[in-house]
Amino acid sequence: MSIKEALHWRYAAKKMNGNKVPQELVDQIVEAARLAPTSYGIQPLKVIVVTNDELKEKIKALAYGQSQITDCSHLLIFAAWDNYTEENVSEVFKRTNAERGLPENNNADYFDNVVKTLAGKTPEESFLHTAKQAYLAFGVAITEAATLKVDATPMEGFDAGKLDELLDLKSHGLKSTTLLPLGYRDEAGDWLANLKKVRTPTEDFVIELK
Repeated sequence: MSIKEALHWRYAAKKMNGNKVPQELVDQIVEAARLAPTSYGIQPLKVIVVTNDELKEKIKALAYGQSQITDCSHLLIFAAWDNYTEENVSEVFKRTNAERGLPENNNADYFDNVVKTLAGKTPEESFLHTAKQAYLAFGVAITEAATLKVDATPMEGFDAGKLDELLDLKSHGLKSTTLLPLGYRDEAGDWLANLKKVRTPTEDFVIELK
């Protein structure tokens, strides 16, 4: 199935049937998120995979009772760095050079400039930027799920502050950005399942400058 076909197939499932997604498919979706592009290749995010039913119930209570959270097979939580620091940005570049078999000071001028640019942001500016990077990975994960015919419901409707507290994300230098339940649609119980997909017409969506 092409990506275009997969995106026609997918929708934001409103009710899932509780069936388990094979672990190898979940691994593929998480790996797609890991391989997603991010600014400077920094990857200032983590993906938290939740399967514990008790924990999913607690998260559901923080997400306005959305049933997909407890009916899903795996709940992915995308969390972004809460701040850029000289230390965490430099660590990425050190690892990059090490894995490429290059000297630690390779491209030092470029890396120093990136470190100064990112570490010079305020915490508020940092999180705004890191959250955008998390959304890139989020979108790639949704697309990969669709190609595998795994339903994935993107969610922003939750109390991020309380979720961060529940998962102790602050101690990891993270803040939650989005939730992504993975599972299989319950077509009989989902009012949205068989409705036509509606998107902005191409002629209204695209602006061509020639």
